[in-house]
Amino acid sequence: MTTIAEPGADAPCDLRLTNAALVDGRRASIDILGDRVVALRDPDAPLPPAGRTIDLGGTLVLPGLSDGHVHLDKCLLGLPWRPHAAAGSVRAIIDDEKAFRRATRIPLAEQGAEALLERMLRGGTTSLRTHVDIDDATRLDHLAQILDLRARWADRLQIQIVAFPQSGILGCPPVAGDLDAALRLGADLVGGLDPVGIDGDRDGHLDIVFALAERHGRGIDIHLHEGGAAGLDTIAAIAARTVTAGLGGQVTISHAFALAEADDLELGRIAEALNRAGVAILSSIPGGARCPPIPRLRALGVPVCFGTDNVRDCWNPATVTSMIARAQLAAYRFDLRGDADLAALLAPITVVPARVLGLGPGVVAPGARADLIAFAAGGVPQVIVERQEPVLVVVRGAVAIDRRTAAAGEPPS
Repeated sequence: MTTIAEPGADAPCDLRLTNAALVDGRRASIDILGDRVVALRDPDAPLPPAGRTIDLGGTLVLPGLSDGHVHLDKCLLGLPWRPHAAAGSVRAIIDDEKAFRRATRIPLAEQGAEALLERMLRGGTTSLRTHVDIDDATRLDHLAQILDLRARWADRLQIQIVAFPQSGILGCPPVAGDLDAALRLGADLVGGLDPVGIDGDRDGHLDIVFALAERHGRGIDIHLHEGGAAGLDTIAAIAARTVTAGLGGQVTISHAFALAEADDLELGRIAEALNRAGVAILSSIPGGARCPPIPRLRALGVPVCFGTDNVRDCWNPATVTSMIARAQLAAYRFDLRGDADLAALLAPITVVPARVLGLGPGVVAPGARADLIAFAAGGVPQVIVERQEPVLVVVRGAVAIDRRTAAAGEPPS
């Protein structure tokens, strides 16, 4: 390959990864200075000095993975098992969770947020977007704890925070003011939740969400579980409001279950509206009949990202925390077996969230943040079907996890 470098990249670097296999099959030496990649060098080219060199021996190097939707403040990892019972509605689960919160008052650090972050990092996630409950039970308490957690993990994970009205806005009087305060305190985005199903007033709910976004110059991420015509109408309304507010590229609809019910003609019309507005779709690849048709949406040009959503909490007992495992769920769900289709599942956890959510470097390239992960695999399809964990995780130019030599019984380099 031809060396590709930032200006001044012939100076010494802090860290060099040699014998790296890139996603396109090329071999390269990757030079890192500070928290940035500064050069991809031909393996046979003369190399300037490096503070530290790691020989990857041909392992596959990918950009750090991005989880576009998680709930750190709900996770119960490490706590005694809490029995789960199927609830009949989103509202029923909300009420059950609020009762649990009031009864236990477990601090987030003990609750599982730290344990979840550790698992995610081991799986290669280096950036994420977390929704933080703002309601009459939590007020701004969860936000304060997650802001502190973000500060403590800043050298290991990029964390975006959505101020999330878990109990609605119109039907929960303190929430509108608390969302405003949350954005002033450091939340990155304002959230919304089922404007019709929870608040019973689509336009009233969206009026508040979009007004807050415009007032604070922030993006929007709305949970939309609603199905049928109500859900499809809300998606269309969000797209239209995004255009009017000039918020293209700053709005995400999480879940968008109603898209699973749209016929192809209707899906095409909605996709055109989403693309015109610059609205992204986030999916956790849920079970049942609720999963949007991801391959079709992507074929229609709609930006789609993946997220874990709930992990071992009042909503979901599952513990699938790896974004590679999430991509494998998509492959299974949509019967994707060919190498090209499997390799394409890397985009919703790397390049797309970098472009539409501002999460992660998205690519391995000069100038990109040096969040890099390495796999002992011949290519992306193998990584996904085997649900591999990375053997090396580099975050902001520093080695965070190194399993290469430990597996061989040698001390880390």
